[in-house]
Formats: sequence, C-alpha cells, structure tokens
Amino acid sequence: MHQAALLGGLIQDARHYGWEVAHPVPHNWRKMAEAVQNHIKSLNWGHRVQLQERKVTYFNIKASFVDEHTVCGVTKDGEKTLLSADHIVIATGGRPKYPMHVEGALEYGITSDDIFWLKESPGKTLVVGASYVALECAGFLSGMGLDTTVMMRSIPLRGFDQQMSSLVTEHMEAHGTRFLRGCTPLAVRKLPDGRLQATWEDRASGREDTGTFDTVLWAIGRVPETQSLSLERAGVKVDPDSRKVLVDARDATSVPHIYAIGDVAEGRPELTPTAIMAGKLLAQRLFGQSSDLMDYANVPTTVFTPLEYGCVGLSEEEAVARHGQERVEVYHAYYKPLEFTVAERDASQCYIKMVCLREPPQPLLGLHFLGPNAGEVTQGFALGIRCRASYAQLVRTVGIHPTCAEEVTKLRISKRSGLDPTVTGC
Repeated sequence: MHQAALLGGLIQDARHYGWEVAHPVPHNWRKMAEAVQNHIKSLNWGHRVQLQERKVTYFNIKASFVDEHTVCGVTKDGEKTLLSADHIVIATGGRPKYPMHVEGALEYGITSDDIFWLKESPGKTLVVGASYVALECAGFLSGMGLDTTVMMRSIPLRGFDQQMSSLVTEHMEAHGTRFLRGCTPLAVRKLPDGRLQATWEDRASGREDTGTFDTVLWAIGRVPETQSLSLERAGVKVDPDSRKVLVDARDATSVPHIYAIGDVAEGRPELTPTAIMAGKLLAQRLFGQSSDLMDYANVPTTVFTPLEYGCVGLSEEEAVARHGQERVEVYHAYYKPLEFTVAERDASQCYIKMVCLREPPQPLLGLHFLGPNAGEVTQGFALGIRCRASYAQLVRTVGIHPTCAEEVTKLRISKRSGLDPTVTGC
C-alpha cells in the first residue's frame, strides 16, 4: 500500500518528464486490496510448502500449555491434540490494541490488521496513535488522495530520534495529512447516515471537540498474544505490566527449555526480521552446536512514511545520554534527491545525520536518513555500524553518483560548527 501511494506521487511527477498523463488519475481501492490479499495468501501458501518440504509437521490449532513439556491444541471444530517436546518456542507475536475505555472503539473502529482486508476505500479516515504503524497508515491513505487526520496524545515515533520524527510529521503535514496534537479520544458514535462521529479532548485546554469520519483506525500499540497460553501452568513468567514473556540473553524464559522470540518477548524490537534472525540462531544453538547469541543492538529499521525514515544505532538523544554532550559529534546535511529536481518537489525535510563519538577516529554510533528509498540506504550502512566503522572511514568511502546514499559519504558539517548544512553542489 505504501508502494501504491508512491506510484500516485510518481504519476504526478510524470508530466515533468514529458509523459502526457490525463488528470485526475482515479485509484481503484478494490483492485489494489485484492492484489495485496492475493500476495499475502501466496506468502502463507509458500510457507506451508516449505514446511512440508523440510518435513516439518504443521498443526493449524490454537495451543495452550498443560505443563512445562506439554501443550494442548484445539481445532476450530473443538478437536484436541496433545503435543510434548524437550524444547518449546513461544513465537505468538502480538495483536493491535483497542482502547476499551473509549465508548464505541471496538464496535465501530478498525485496526491496521483490518485495513488490508477492506473491500472498499476507507474514505475520510481518523488514525489514532503516533507509532510508526499509525504514521505509515496515515501516510499511504493521504498518498492515495484520502482525507486523513492523525490524532496524537503526545510525541510522534516515541523511541526514535525526535528531530527526525518531527521532520517526518512536518513532511506529512505539508502534503495534506492533518494532525490533532495533544488530543485523546473519548467516544465514537455511528450517525444515522452510517458515518462515524468521533469525540476527543484537547489535553492542554480540556476542551472537547468532534469530527465526522468514514473510518476510525486505532494504531495505539500492540498487545502480546500471551493471555490464552496458560503460561502459569508451565511456570513461564511475564512482565506484570506489558504481559510480555521475560527472557534472558539466550531468549530463554524462566523455564530454561522454553524460549520466546519476537514481539511476544519483553524488551525485544517489534520487527519481523529481528524475530527471524533470533529464531535461526536459537535453532543453531539447540541443534547445530553453535553458541552464537542474537545481538539486539544496532538493529536497522525503516518507517515507511511518504518520505521514508531509516535508522540504525543510537539516536542523538540516546548518544548524549550515554556518552555526554561533549563526547558526541553529529554530522548532518539537508540534501535534494536527484528525482526531486526535475519534478520540482519540495525537499525541505530530506535530511541525514550521522551520530559519532567526538574523539578520533570517531566511531559511528547511529545513522538517521530521511528521504527516498531509506530502507535500501540504511541496510547498506547498517553493516558498517555493526562492524564498528568510524567517521574517518566513512569520509574515505567513494560514493555512487548521483544517489541519495552518496550524500551520507559526503557528510562534512557538524552541528557543533553552527554552519549551514544545506548541500549546494556536487
């Protein structure tokens, strides 16, 4: 869906390159949704085939613990199956959370899981939340030309670099997404015409306000799938607040032969590639005579907002908190991607910063990149940061011209210098 929205933007750019495209160009939500659903179904089928090829027995059942070595699975028809094992891995992930204290939230709202299965366009949409899921959903809805509003209780992208987070929302706002900052939802009611009336409170003034929408989408976080697992029967401990499973460096729970990986584990990044890597390493430790542990530091990720934000390593705030202001150097630049030039796109929020230690050779602590193809750029530089590359090595790296990634190798202006970081030439 992010790609669908990007294509919409490229269609707007096309006329600058001589393509005579008639406007407006309509978007067929049903056709897109069908294609996305077919892709997801093909992925699921592919996983089933791979399991079969590797002689892995697959049970389509809902399981819960009987004791520390046994689980009981129940089919949709109520048929029970008992399974015992020397080792058990909990990898149940999480589900989007509904604000149950908000009147009408469950009855009339949807979540990010649901939007991929809507047969019709969601129309005018209120997205509640400030997480990367909230901003990604709002971003692609806006990109498809839908009237979209984001309601945020506090700051956007908590846990990410806040300068970058502000630039992300600035770009979204400049391209049509509305933001209700410092607001919390109170109720959702269905009107006689079928539309939804949302009521919210402005936390600063205490004033209540209302708006009418076709869809209200909750993106306020996820809850781990642990409630129905009967973990107490196996002696597996969970965090009392998050309800996530407590694990050690080996991904082992309070019961040594029961493990937990992915979103369901406390303190782990909620990222699919991280869970996949952790699972592979766990399998190798259990059956491949390996002792390698999952390294949860310096995990790269990208927020797929209209202007993508990729990062790896420490945020500027984390670096300063860990090492002190005087020991941290930040090199940064505002740049204009080549693809923005002919199309006359605004590049005000295209920004890069590299966070380093100040003392030579200035080890790299974190990269933050805002611009096109941020995931591709960040993935490449993630290796350098994992391998403890330095700023001295970065500036000796030859860039590929004319790419956005090249701009990372050209970072020369430090924040400390106070000089204008806007790139003006080659």
